[in-house]
Amino acid sequence: MYQSIAWYATLFFVFLIALAFSFVYGESRKQREYGPIQEKGYKIRKFYFLGLVAVMGFATALSLSKLPYHAQHAKADTKSKIVDVAGMQFSWELSDDHFVVGEPVQFRVTSKDVTHGFGLYDPNMQLIAQTQAMPEYTNVVEITFTKPGTYKILCLEYCSTGHHVMIKDIVVKPKGGN
Repeated sequence: MYQSIAWYATLFFVFLIALAFSFVYGESRKQREYGPIQEKGYKIRKFYFLGLVAVMGFATALSLSKLPYHAQHAKADTKSKIVDVAGMQFSWELSDDHFVVGEPVQFRVTSKDVTHGFGLYDPNMQLIAQTQAMPEYTNVVEITFTKPGTYKILCLEYCSTGHHVMIKDIVVKPKGGN
């Protein structure tokens, strides 16, 4: 379905571009006096420029306000269970691998060698969290497990020939259960 939508959208926009080129080509063949056009262009140029600066400034401010950098340096939630995670060829090393449903967990992810992709999958193998595991840098992923089961951590970044065996199981138990 999405492929056909993309195909029709592409055809539509190619058609619009072809129309625009046809219009420009047709208008460029006409002989005109450019003095009045040039004068009008110089008058509105500064308004176009100021409008462009305003729109770009607004878009930049809006997009930068969404960055999560502040969360990296914020105080850790004292209610979260902190788990140190280190990726290495070809395994994951966790300070704890047993969790309880409803308990907030903060994974502090780093790497001992090369860049790895930390992907956390639920029992149905749906990706529920991800970040990069990089040497000499710690990324933080916070999650609260909502259902019990065996979750998997897989490497999402090709790290070498043993990449496919880089899997770690973690167990999430029901609240109050064993």
